[in-house]
Amino acid sequence: MEIGSIYQRNGKCEFIVWAPLLDDVVLLLISPTARKVPMVKDDSGYWRVTLDQFEVGSQYFYILNNNKQRPDPASRFQPNGVHQASVVVDYRSYQSDKVRTWQGIPLEEYIIYEIHVGTFTEKGEFESVIDKLPYLKALGITAVEIMPVAQFPGRKNWGYDGVYLYAVQNSYGGPSSLKKLVNACHDVGLAVILDVVYNHLGPEGNYLSDFAPYFSNQYLTPWGEAVNFDGRYSDEVRNYFFENALYWFRYFDIDALRLDATNLIRDEGVNHFLKVLTEKVAALEAEIGRPLFLFAEDGLNNTKIIKPIEHSGYGMDAQWCFDFERALFARLTGEKPGVYADFGEMAEFVKAYQEGYVITGQYSIYRKRKFGMSSRDMPAHQLVAFSQTHDVTGNRMLGERLCHLLSYEAAKLAAGAVLLSPYIPLLFMGEEYAETSPFCYFIDHSDFRLIEAVREGRNNEFKDSLWDKEPPAPDDDSTFLASKLNWRLLNETQHRTLLEFYKALIQLRKTVEAFKVTKQGLECRQLHPNVLGVKRTYNDSVVLLLMNFNPYEVALQFPLAGTWHKRLDSSDSKWLGGGSAVPDEVNEMFDSTISQESLVVFQYMPW
Repeated sequence: MEIGSIYQRNGKCEFIVWAPLLDDVVLLLISPTARKVPMVKDDSGYWRVTLDQFEVGSQYFYILNNNKQRPDPASRFQPNGVHQASVVVDYRSYQSDKVRTWQGIPLEEYIIYEIHVGTFTEKGEFESVIDKLPYLKALGITAVEIMPVAQFPGRKNWGYDGVYLYAVQNSYGGPSSLKKLVNACHDVGLAVILDVVYNHLGPEGNYLSDFAPYFSNQYLTPWGEAVNFDGRYSDEVRNYFFENALYWFRYFDIDALRLDATNLIRDEGVNHFLKVLTEKVAALEAEIGRPLFLFAEDGLNNTKIIKPIEHSGYGMDAQWCFDFERALFARLTGEKPGVYADFGEMAEFVKAYQEGYVITGQYSIYRKRKFGMSSRDMPAHQLVAFSQTHDVTGNRMLGERLCHLLSYEAAKLAAGAVLLSPYIPLLFMGEEYAETSPFCYFIDHSDFRLIEAVREGRNNEFKDSLWDKEPPAPDDDSTFLASKLNWRLLNETQHRTLLEFYKALIQLRKTVEAFKVTKQGLECRQLHPNVLGVKRTYNDSVVLLLMNFNPYEVALQFPLAGTWHKRLDSSDSKWLGGGSAVPDEVNEMFDSTISQESLVVFQYMPW
């Protein structure tokens, strides 16, 4: 059931808010004319009222028990921030005048590019992102992932402190600008993934508990009490979040949702929230006639998330594969702090490349217990591989990107490992040209005590690190501004060349059939310590990848039946490498030296 302010075609507006334990709820209109309107409570605890000849843009609050004055928990727009009046919007105004022909793209064709709207461009708004869409198309991206846009306090935040899940962030341009961006993406053939957060709400402006029992002390999360998905009154709590997911698909034409930390959505009920959400999205997909996808960010190496419902799973379409990133990162950098404690050997990266999960039931050094299950039998299109994300970068004390930690050659190797993997690849904004700006953690709370708590939390998080510095102050404007992309770097040879290298990798992925998203026909073998050979076969298309993770060149000799043509070598001078000794064509036997920290791609030529 839809909730919030629902503007209807006949000029009427219905207001629906759930507050089952309250004795009185009054609609307080602020503009264009101030007045109070009593609401009527139904048997399920929903308060309702419908007004005629209503004006779009009207501002309002709810008065609870003749005491508290609060914005709408399902507000569609908070133009003046998280503590001020909600605003009625008309969804029809979001729609383009031209006929929309977008039918989506198959999941297997997703090449994802993650952006944070506030730092992706200088203006930090939805409409300024539109100017960069030709760049993303030329890069070869097929799907743009937008970090959370639910209204958060102030103007700068990662988005995971959202408190009005239906209201599009005002500083980004609000709901109409988001819809313009989605339309523009579809017009050039880009799908849109939106990050949503259903495991918690932010600490400032979170008034849900004033309305109803949205939270439960039965479970604790890193943010405090868990969302009440399985306790008393949880049916309508679940409805709030179900409707939010459908809202993005139905009114904004979003193609996929990425659910944050699904392992912290606590639900011990028979029909898990994620399973029912999958069923509801499938029903909407059948109704509107285009593919809709659900991605999970789940840290438990649990295939139940993506197994079909008929096989006792939750039926989500895909999930982030953290083990791929951790195995790759630890092998390249040698760092083993925290979550990387279980990684670092070549065998772990080989397993990640072949299967996905690495920790599959064995003892985890980091967790001090046995952990995970195998993803060997899960299709490759259900796992998302990456070397960088906002978390990988932003959860480091100084927000360093991979290019800050690796040589130029190793950065190219990392790119090839991800983009030519059997999984759905994801890039984090700026990695394709070695952006030098960090991506730091930043906030914009108005409560000084809350700011101090966040600062203290960040300092404590890194107090045992080897750094002799403190993390950048998350509330300082300079921290946010330092995280903005510096697009002028593309005028410099090294950065522009890396961009062209990424384009070449993506072009190979798109045009060579053997790089199809599948584990079938995948063979991995260590040819030398820290040198991985990957053979991928699909129909008559066969490729061979040689990845040298050593900081020195390696001479290799092995039989290779038939004729093979070199398609790419990251050490070529055209990619600013030191020069390649590998021949352009190999017949029957590979006998050559591959450069340090390099990637070589051969394609079998059957004639």
